[in-house]
Amino acid sequence: MIKENIEAVVRTESGKGVARKLRAEGRLPAVLYGPRNEPVALSVNAHDFNRMLQKAKGERILFTLQLKDNGSSEERLALIKELQLHPVNDLIRHIDFYEVFMDQELHVTVPVVYVGKARGVEMEGGMLEIKRRSLNVACFPQNIPDKIEVDVTELGLGEAIHIGDVTPPEGVKVIDPERLTLVTVVSTAAAVETSEEEEEEEEALAEE
Repeated sequence: MIKENIEAVVRTESGKGVARKLRAEGRLPAVLYGPRNEPVALSVNAHDFNRMLQKAKGERILFTLQLKDNGSSEERLALIKELQLHPVNDLIRHIDFYEVFMDQELHVTVPVVYVGKARGVEMEGGMLEIKRRSLNVACFPQNIPDKIEVDVTELGLGEAIHIGDVTPPEGVKVIDPERLTLVTVVSTAAAVETSEEEEEEEEALAEE
């Protein structure tokens, strides 16, 4: 996880017109909320924020927000909860920051990265079928992992790795049910059959 400092100006006005004016001035409207304090409307420098995102290259960022409010200043720790994007050009239009505290456990979603070449694929002609690409975990802010790696090298045809088989990083607890399947190796015929069933289900839902 990367740590960054960014200045955030407290704002009292809201609405589409205000947001449009902020973006025209090179600033992004934002809000900071969390479990202990009332929500605060903010704005941050768009160039600085985008530069930090590019520097992070997909890693999670723990922000120290330097709140400026009519001459007063205070610092708050926060993570990005949501980025609202323009539907056409994908430019950031609004930021939701979630305030965190180093002594308070969080529930966050972490991507799963599968590594290695499964034995059931390489030697037994099977197909790797990924069921889940993320896990819900509980940990303190300083322990949030950017990803959880799952090694599939020894996975044979017909075998599966379940959530209960995964050992998370130290200080991290997976809170999803242990019995759920993460990844499995199936025969190519079974994979085609599963794909056809999923297509039929999607078509049925579309007709409802």
